Amino acid sequence: MELLTDPAAWIGLATLVVLEIVLGIDNLIFIAILAEKLPPHQRERARVIGLSLALLMRLGLLSVISWLVTLTTPLFSVFGMGFSGRDLILLLGGLFLLFKATSELHERLEGVQHRATATVAYSSFSLVVAQIVVLDAVFSLDAVITAVGMVDQLPVMMAAVVISIGVMLLAARPLTRFVNAHPTVVVLCLSFLLMIGLSLVAEGLGFHLPKGYLYAAIGFSILIEFFNQRARRSADRHEARLPLRQRTAERVLGLLGHRTPAQATAQPDDAAGAAAAPAFAAEERHMVGGVLRLAERKVRSIMTLRADISWVDVEDDGETNRRKLLAAPHGIYPVCRGALDQVLGVARAKDLLGAIAEKGWLEPNGWLRQPVFVPEAMPVLDAIAVLRGARGQLLLVTDEHGLLTGIVTPIDVLEAIAGEFPDEDETLEIQPLDDGRWKVAGTADLHLLERQLAVDGLVRDGAADTVAGFLLQAFGRLPLHGEAHAHRGYTFTVEQVDAQRIRSAVVARAQAAA
Repeated sequence: MELLTDPAAWIGLATLVVLEIVLGIDNLIFIAILAEKLPPHQRERARVIGLSLALLMRLGLLSVISWLVTLTTPLFSVFGMGFSGRDLILLLGGLFLLFKATSELHERLEGVQHRATATVAYSSFSLVVAQIVVLDAVFSLDAVITAVGMVDQLPVMMAAVVISIGVMLLAARPLTRFVNAHPTVVVLCLSFLLMIGLSLVAEGLGFHLPKGYLYAAIGFSILIEFFNQRARRSADRHEARLPLRQRTAERVLGLLGHRTPAQATAQPDDAAGAAAAPAFAAEERHMVGGVLRLAERKVRSIMTLRADISWVDVEDDGETNRRKLLAAPHGIYPVCRGALDQVLGVARAKDLLGAIAEKGWLEPNGWLRQPVFVPEAMPVLDAIAVLRGARGQLLLVTDEHGLLTGIVTPIDVLEAIAGEFPDEDETLEIQPLDDGRWKVAGTADLHLLERQLAVDGLVRDGAADTVAGFLLQAFGRLPLHGEAHAHRGYTFTVEQVDAQRIRSAVVARAQAAA
């Protein structure tokens, strides 16, 4: 009862509890790393057994304090240096800790995985517990010697040991979960064990290393890792703002070897020790990227624009229509009366030529097919389903006012995935000029240009789908010939422009433009 009313005993208990917890952190870290090697259903039992054995060892050592004191008596000498039982325990424990931490670091840094065929090969429970027992003996000896030096009352020592082990039992599971979820923390903890093992070896050889230096280094490392984890969480939160589909696409493309200009600058191809060439060619990565981003696109981003539509007018004479059909390489045409917006239907070129050859003009009859209209805001995947049911027909795209704005064919879908397939009467909309320069048409697809230039930010939700639209938004007006706009290491220079639209531009990398 006297101890319960003695303020000095309470102060000593509180101080000793804090010191015991601090001294037990290394033990707890080691148990957390070893428990990871066990099957999930055995890990909690290993943690409880490990800390329970530590408690029993410390209480047992406290109960034989008289014998513990004799451990400091030299047993033998080597080259004039005496070694006591405590020195031998610290020396052997430190060497074991150095060996274990080094082997664990080697496995993680060299990428060695504990796998056997298709199943994970876990360590045996008895082996893990045996390693915990060995280190418990070393750490318990250090903790008990500290307790003996701090207070004189045996009950206070035992109470401090029980309380500290209880706190560590509560902290063991969240600490293990945190360590397993953060690989960099595991490496940091193993480096702590290396430092602790080195200090134990030094103590065993008679060199005293102040624990304050050791804990200061550990505390500083933990502070740096704290800031590292904060920065990583901030980056994850920023990435989480991006659509899941976009994040998935970027990661898949990264696995295929896709690199943005910033990544290419950070890892130049001619740097010493550069990685081997990617397993997937650029064309393959472009096609995979086109497939992954297809669901994000609307029909208006892949359609053939109104200005480029080839169509026939039933009001024209037969010879005019025949020359028009023979001059264009298309297989199916919209058939209109007087204007493109007055669509009567669609027809195959061979049926139109047959009708002209038979009657000398076009008269709507059985060769005319019912047109299929789709809104320009329709997702491309839905348009593909409509194309599949249209049985070879093209789709007529209309805006919200019902005006015809373009057409979509299976070739347009294929170009969205694999790049341009120009007809005989067309040229490539994105033409390489020389090193780091491209001539692009105003109607060029921004998605395709993004993939070809490996640059981000050209396409934005609800924004333009063509190079002309991108430049109009950038300038806020119709730009003049020669005006330039810089975007993420590229310069867009207007080359051809008339009173209505931007016809072409030259895109150059910043180095080439300079």
